[in-house]
Amino acid sequence: MRYLSALVRLIPLLCVTTVADAHALLDHANPRVGGTVAAAPAELLLWFTQKLEPAFSTVEVRDASGARVDDGRVQVDSSDASLLHVTLKPLGSGSYEVRWRVLSVDTHTTEGRFRFNVSK
Repeated sequence: MRYLSALVRLIPLLCVTTVADAHALLDHANPRVGGTVAAAPAELLLWFTQKLEPAFSTVEVRDASGARVDDGRVQVDSSDASLLHVTLKPLGSGSYEVRWRVLSVDTHTTEGRFRFNVSK
């Protein structure tokens, strides 16, 4: 019984540590990760699990040949600091790779990549 009592007191501390050590991870995107869209999007939207530092958060979108197809102006949304926007050049049918690197307000950097497809 003494061990159970100690475990019950320890659980809240473990939960606090988990939250404090969290990183900004990609929650979802539009176009969706691995998804296919019928119409080429004009903008890529990325939602993260934490608020982001705008000056240190980047996104690149490249076509199958490696050419960059975003305009290079990544913006953190003014009303939702966990949302990243980047405008896209006109896209044709094909596969596109998104590479992101973000710094969350808790000073942790994360990065990743995914693909989406345009099928006109």
